[in-house]
Amino acid sequence: MINKDIIKLASNTLNVGLQNKYSHKISLKNSTCGDKITLELIADKKKISSMKYETVSCIYCEASASLLSRKIKNAKLKDIKNDFETLKKILKKKNGKIPKRLSGFDELLSSDNFNRFKCIFLPIDAVIKALKL
Repeated sequence: MINKDIIKLASNTLNVGLQNKYSHKISLKNSTCGDKITLELIADKKKISSMKYETVSCIYCEASASLLSRKIKNAKLKDIKNDFETLKKILKKKNGKIPKRLSGFDELLSSDNFNRFKCIFLPIDAVIKALKL
């Protein structure tokens, strides 16, 4: 059964909807399950100003995209890169502390959702590829 906190995360649609205003745009598909995401980012060489997205995906990917879009707004690129690397290390080791900026991902990355990590990381992977981090 899906945790109600994940449903709440996914239901926040503040940044859903592409606006055709971006410095970086990418579409990615999860080859495992078929989830798709398209991101529009506004970023310069130092920070991300905004992220808009659309998904055709499961609730885990939607929750991740919603949370990520709010957490990376006005974040410095170097800090985001470090935070993403930390998240990937936590996934591999199955322990560690989620970076403060990405608080909220602890619920998504719990062991109950282990088989959905590719869905959860799709928005993160899209940001990494779009910004070439």
